[in-house]
Amino acid sequence: MTDQNTADRTAERDEVLAKAKAAKAVAPVLAQLPTPRKNEILLAAAEALVDATDQILSANQRDIDTGRANGMAESLIDRLSLDGPRIEGIADGLRQVAGLNDPVGEVLTGRVMNNGIQMRKVRVPLGVMGMVYEARPNVTVDAFGLALKSGNVPLLRGSKTARNSNAKLVELLQDVVERFGLPRETVQLLPCETHDSVQDLITARGLVDVVIPRGGARLIEAVVTGATVPAIETGTGNCHFYIDVDAELDQAIEMALNGKTRRCSVCNATETILIDAALADADKLKIVEAVQDAGVTVHGEVDELEAFGAKDVVQAEETDWAEEYLSFDIAVKVVDGVAGAIAHIAEWSTGHTEGIATGNIVTAQKFADEVDAAAVMINASTAFTDGEVYGMGAEIGISTQKLHARGPMALPELTSTKWILQGTGQIRP
Repeated sequence: MTDQNTADRTAERDEVLAKAKAAKAVAPVLAQLPTPRKNEILLAAAEALVDATDQILSANQRDIDTGRANGMAESLIDRLSLDGPRIEGIADGLRQVAGLNDPVGEVLTGRVMNNGIQMRKVRVPLGVMGMVYEARPNVTVDAFGLALKSGNVPLLRGSKTARNSNAKLVELLQDVVERFGLPRETVQLLPCETHDSVQDLITARGLVDVVIPRGGARLIEAVVTGATVPAIETGTGNCHFYIDVDAELDQAIEMALNGKTRRCSVCNATETILIDAALADADKLKIVEAVQDAGVTVHGEVDELEAFGAKDVVQAEETDWAEEYLSFDIAVKVVDGVAGAIAHIAEWSTGHTEGIATGNIVTAQKFADEVDAAAVMINASTAFTDGEVYGMGAEIGISTQKLHARGPMALPELTSTKWILQGTGQIRP
């Protein structure tokens, strides 16, 4: 490493730690911020973003141009891209968060002990919340909104591919909080030139209270395995949709296509269709051809699918069953009924969202009981796994872990708890 590289690396680490220290200093202020004040700030931020649409789009276009020049995949360009309706949607997310109940101070349980001490368990903020995420500028605003409402301070480490978009968004948000008398350090953007800044963030014990990765499998794995700060794992979405012999076929196809083609670059997109072997060959073929007619490339066992007349199938490798394509590609497999579907999902699922189309209530219940995932959809598209759809407003991510939070994470999941015991001088014998 050259002297210049060493100096740059030192400066980057110093910047991350300085911002983490500033966030730690702001955390007590945010923790005590009254709910009406939080809501005022969120609503003002929503309006500021809409008013600055042209500025945001100009910054975003610079990122898109750079991404395309560097050969970025179109699925990632889609995640990166903003337009007027998307900015309005991001602003609406802030408005929805403003309308939600404030979790801070909520009493979860309590009782009076035999000795007269009153005890209660209340929600409290986590503190300094590190976010590591890829080319999705909307996460910048979602993280700010949810952090503010839950009394947390966000440290945002976005992707280099979205640097201009994120910088403009954070600048606008800092202008808003400053107008309300809060420090600009209420929300901060960390350097993104090298991956080292991620490591600086996720090992800043004593300064950062929790880190949340949001992005592809490699990013999440790197954060979860490298962090010394507590991490909440938001998983990738290898989501399956099983079409049972008792399904209403046209409806099942429509749900599968919606899950795949509505927006293929999101983590709740359907990536594998499982077809019941008991379906008639003509029905199996109808499913595959409907997917292909929608412009989706089918990956599968060629001999298996050609047996009922399917054509233009890409021979699947083992990796196809584990793939989060995030593109107009899908894996298709014939399975032996719901038991076969459950077994395939158990082997290959990332635990995000799994769906079934069936008219048989017993089959539906078996699927719901035995599939291990954060969300199970019965006769509904996998696209419904979304914090906004669940009524949470914006979401911080979709957790596939089983501790603290699972599924879409919003305000309650960004709090911890504290026991408060209030006595009148009691001592323990």
